[in-house]
Amino acid sequence: QVQLVESGGGLVQPGGSLRLSCTASLSGFRLYAMGWYRQAPGKQRDLVATITTDGTTNYVGSVKGRFTISRDNVKNTVYLQMNSLKPEDTAVYYCNAERVGTSLRFWGQGTQVTVSS
Repeated sequence: QVQLVESGGGLVQPGGSLRLSCTASLSGFRLYAMGWYRQAPGKQRDLVATITTDGTTNYVGSVKGRFTISRDNVKNTVYLQMNSLKPEDTAVYYCNAERVGTSLRFWGQGTQVTVSS
């Protein structure tokens, strides 16, 4: 059974940093494009950042320059380094894996990030 397990969320003050991790029990992890999404209360789930199989990254405009997505294909893990956090970054953050060229798509259970003083 495929599992994506996120960790690293928590409560942080504005301007602080957090590093999210998502470890996947996926065979052929390197063949999956990975992404982070977030969902604030009462809102839809939105894309935050993605990283392709060759390491190309993409970010939503509101996090550019503050967040960095990376992957470790040996550890089957994708990371999201979040710096200069703002209250509007508060959300549940979800890890996503998509097998390139197929309809295979998996989600993690989510990790809460709260930015508040």
